[in-house]
Amino acid sequence: MPLYSPWPALFLAALMLWPPATRRWALVPLAMAWAWAWRDGVIDPVALAAPALLALTAVCIRPTFQANSPATPPPALRLFGHLLFVLLAAALFLHLIPGFHNPQVIAPAPLSADAVAFGMYLNLDKPLVAFWVILVLAPPMVGGYVGADAGRALGSDARSHAGGNAGGIAVHIAGRTLVAALLACAAAVLVCLGLALALGVVGWAPKWPDTGWIWLLNNALLVTVAEEALFRGYVQQQLAACWRHRRYGGWAALGVAALLFGLAHFAGGWQWMLLATMAGLAYGAAYRYGGLAAAVLAHLGLNAAHFGLFTYPMRAVF
Repeated sequence: MPLYSPWPALFLAALMLWPPATRRWALVPLAMAWAWAWRDGVIDPVALAAPALLALTAVCIRPTFQANSPATPPPALRLFGHLLFVLLAAALFLHLIPGFHNPQVIAPAPLSADAVAFGMYLNLDKPLVAFWVILVLAPPMVGGYVGADAGRALGSDARSHAGGNAGGIAVHIAGRTLVAALLACAAAVLVCLGLALALGVVGWAPKWPDTGWIWLLNNALLVTVAEEALFRGYVQQQLAACWRHRRYGGWAALGVAALLFGLAHFAGGWQWMLLATMAGLAYGAAYRYGGLAAAVLAHLGLNAAHFGLFTYPMRAVF
């Protein structure tokens, strides 16, 4: 990956989504990445329809402020915005929107003797979903449960442990996020990779190819963030909000999001759908108790263990 290319700017934009102080400025390097990509022929003008339509959905969904008070858009307009976003997100994830020429940075080749060939692209389309969810809907990034009631509970719990000190609260929330991520990652590794071994989908194959670092960078900053933003930050969060008055609404939202995450892996057959659903349950629990950061860390941990220690992406025959 050359230094003078759109990708360092895109990686910087993705990093800027995490600190609250830089989040609103993440669109600056994102716009620079897109301008550079246009100059280099990575995107055609028709690709600009994607961010334009995403901006339209934001207008349909986000409250506007009139006389310093929020004005919620009409329900029909909000419904239209959500439906349009779901269609756009699916199209961006499946690379169906024309005008993108995402470069292949890892040529297809088996990473171990019994593996199917693996190749990788750097994508400009799929990460747009993460930017939209984080900047428009502002899901909890660290340390919070799904739902307003749980969020208030977390705040009171943190204050009781930290004595009302802001620094202590921040440390408490960061610790809660890290614990949620580690527990969810450990559960996902044990259950999902153990089940994959039992099903013969993967085998023990420790390795770290030369291309491993660009794979890791792409997974850490773009792939896992986009997927967790969509399935946890959008699907799970929105369903939890809709079902917040139901006794098990939060857990039902977690389960539905995990099931949809599993179905999204239909190309790998029923085995991959089952494994992805189990992983989605772990990521959903991480999100519920640790925010989006915990879900991303758990997802990245499982992916890294799979990539570095087992057949990746799967055995050629199973």
